[in-house]
This record gives sequence, structure tokens and C-alpha cells, in this order.
Amino acid sequence: MSNPESFIDEVTEEVRRDKLYGQLKKYGWIGVVAVLLLVGGATVNEWIKARDRAEAEATGDAILAAVELDDAAARLATLDGIDAEGDRAALIALIAAAVAEDPQEADRRLRTLAEDAGQPALYRDLAQLKRALLPGALDAEARVEVLTPLTAPGGAFRVLAEEQIALAEIELGRTDAARTRLEALLNDTEASQPLRRRVSQLIVALGGTAPGAAL
Repeated sequence: MSNPESFIDEVTEEVRRDKLYGQLKKYGWIGVVAVLLLVGGATVNEWIKARDRAEAEATGDAILAAVELDDAAARLATLDGIDAEGDRAALIALIAAAVAEDPQEADRRLRTLAEDAGQPALYRDLAQLKRALLPGALDAEARVEVLTPLTAPGGAFRVLAEEQIALAEIELGRTDAARTRLEALLNDTEASQPLRRRVSQLIVALGGTAPGAAL
């Protein structure tokens, strides 16, 4: 005779298998759907990446074609005709300002970008900095006004803005204020070596003495 315990174990195992198969038949579709969702999600993600890459390449090609045009008006018109949003729109605005031959037109475009609250602060601050660097666009007082907000702690262009404000102060005859600003900038840990060299030369030109280590 067979072992009763062995027989019971076999029956119990068979019952477990039957239950398992029953559960698979009842709920197995959930696993299939999960797999399909994973595969489908990965496919959609790759499609989005490919689409974005193609759009970026198309925008880049359009920008290159625009800046290579001989006529300034045609360059601006072509750049304005490029359909772009977000970061790409900001970059196109910066490029358009750079290729504009009229300083006032360049300033107008940069000011529009700087005042666009929908753009990241980095691009808006860069537009303000470039406005101050445009030859003949802003007088010294206007440059100080435009640049002062950029000197807030943590700003991406803070030390460059400080340097440009000092230059504007020199132009306005405020040499003491300019020298004080330059001396502080010379000891600023965020200032690069090339900037410190320029600052040292300005301090010396104003009659001061700059540490030799910064030269």
C-alpha cells in the first residue's frame, strides 16, 4: 500500500496547482497588460526623443541658413519666421539681436526677451547683460539701472555685472564708487582670473594699488 501521507501530499500539491492555474486564468491578463504598458511606454518615450531631436536639428539648420544670408533685414526676417518655443525661442532672440546691425533694434529685441516672464531667468539675465554691452545702445546711467538687478547674490552673471557697473561709474565720474566696487570684486571668490586681471588694471588706472597675485 502507498504511504497515506505521500498520497495526501500529492493531492494537496494538485489542489495548489489547480488554484494557481485558476488564478492565472482569472488574473493573468493583468500581467499581459502590464508588459504591454511597459513596452508601449518605452516606445512612446523613444518616439518623443526622436521627435525632439529632429525638431532641434531642423531649428539649428534654419538658424544657420538665416545667419548666412547677406542682407541684414533678410536675416532678421528669416529668424523671426522660425517656429520655436521655450529655450529655442530665447536662443533665436539672442542670435537675432547679435546679427542686428542697428544697436537700437538689437536693444529692442533683448529688452523684449528680458521682459518675457515666460522665459527662464538665465536667458532674461543674459539679455540684460548683453543690452549693457551693446555699443551705443544705452548711456551709462541706463547701464547701471539695467545691470544692478543682476548683482543679487546667486546670479549667474553677478561678477560680470559688477565689472560693467564699475565701468559705467567711471564714465559717470564716480571713481571712488567704482574703485570700491572693483576692490571688492578683486577679492570675490566667484571672479575668474581673467576678470581679476582686468579689475587689477582698472584699479591701477584709477590710482590705486592692486595685489600682485591678481596680475
